[in-house]
Amino acid sequence: MAIQVRPATVFEDVAALVGPKKPTSNVCFCLSYRVGNKENNALRGHERADRVRELCAQDPPPGVIAYLDGEPVGWAAVHPRADTSFAGNRLIPYVDDLDVWSLWCFRVRPGHRKQGLMHALIAGAVDHARTSGAPAIEGYPVDNAGDRVNLTMAYVGTRRLFESAGFEKAADTGSVLDGFPRVLMRKSLA
Repeated sequence: MAIQVRPATVFEDVAALVGPKKPTSNVCFCLSYRVGNKENNALRGHERADRVRELCAQDPPPGVIAYLDGEPVGWAAVHPRADTSFAGNRLIPYVDDLDVWSLWCFRVRPGHRKQGLMHALIAGAVDHARTSGAPAIEGYPVDNAGDRVNLTMAYVGTRRLFESAGFEKAADTGSVLDGFPRVLMRKSLA
């Protein structure tokens, strides 16, 4: 099993992982934190796909993709915080003035779970941020204290996952997901 994590520059691979099953649908594509709320709500059907296609062509792209033997099997959204809706989010605090990157969404295709892909994705996101010059990277996972997290809400990761990748708790947040508080986890890349 050869897992490679690369920047998400191929739109078709992003669409296979986070695109809606019905192309005209107005959901997902992992845009809710990547673009402002007004733009996110205004994008309809094929406009959403077109917007993601644009993001994939930008530097940096909207995230990273895990490939297993050349097949896209996992996604992680990672980008400079200043270019996301986290920049103005009242529930997720700023720790300092560093130009940090945010890591906020994971998706592993069914049939490929429990194979270490989440760990590979977080490592790949960290490497991508580091190579792009980020001084630090932060995530906003749930602090579930080992309790089971609804699979639908597990997209933000868990505190334990981030700790296993060398992140440390930097702050509490005002955000709650599936009944669990979210915490701000940070890793210095300097």
